[in-house]
Amino acid sequence: MGTPSNFALRLPASLKQGAEQVAREDGTTLNQFIVSAVAEKLSAMRTAQYFEERAQRGDLQAALTLLGRAGGLPPVEEDRLPGQS
Repeated sequence: MGTPSNFALRLPASLKQGAEQVAREDGTTLNQFIVSAVAEKLSAMRTAQYFEERAQRGDLQAALTLLGRAGGLPPVEEDRLPGQS
């Protein structure tokens, strides 16, 4: 995880009290709760960025063509799950 560093954080009293309560209920410290919350938020933001970048590389017309192709045929044998006929 790297070398820990200290950071002075100013929270409104009501937010700090709520975070302390949730941390207590979870059996963790306020510090652990804040570290986890920051990690979750960072992960969510990076995931959203990944999908935005991925969407930029997408080909909408190719996807629509694929989705609009004729179907209705049963799956070939190698596409079936074991035990299905």
